Amino acid sequence: LSELALGWSTYGVGDQMSHYNVNGGVPKTLIQHLIRWVIGSGEFDDEVGVILQSVLDTEITPELVPTGEDEEIQSSEAKVGPYSLQDFSLFQVLRYGFSPSKIAFLAWHAWSDPDRGGWPPGFPEGKRPAYSLKEIRHWLQVFAQRFYSFSQFKRSALPNGPKVSHGGSLSPRGDWRAPSDMSARIWLAEIERDIPAE
Repeated sequence: LSELALGWSTYGVGDQMSHYNVNGGVPKTLIQHLIRWVIGSGEFDDEVGVILQSVLDTEITPELVPTGEDEEIQSSEAKVGPYSLQDFSLFQVLRYGFSPSKIAFLAWHAWSDPDRGGWPPGFPEGKRPAYSLKEIRHWLQVFAQRFYSFSQFKRSALPNGPKVSHGGSLSPRGDWRAPSDMSARIWLAEIERDIPAE
């Protein structure tokens, strides 16, 4: 779901339309939470837990080819933004239809201090992010540009898939219908006008 929202998928092949879209209704952050839950459940032996933990510890990347010894792997989050923030924004759009200024307000209260509020069980303390309003604003601009301006055509051509959470899905046959040539102009203008840069 996260990658579909941000247009971070290869059109026509692979992860965009090659098969029944089983992950299309599951945000990246929920998948990570479910992996942590399985590790902590004791349902599988320690070897499975080690393998699953290595999945969580691996940089999220679109690359399928291993890098060379002195090459850095491409980071998805460096390009499209932290999935924690982008999934948060996506949920607020799909579930409630909130505006960017409302999302920034909520994101600031949710993410400005990692010691405030609750975290899912098993979420590592060292990986609890905090974001400044400047960072929230920047990644909200990236979200708006990617979600509204240039990835709807990929979502319009999705194969069938399940709706997994009450947060919504991007299936053109269900929760989300939008023209493929829509623009982020209104969202970007509101971000520029109503969300402080500092």
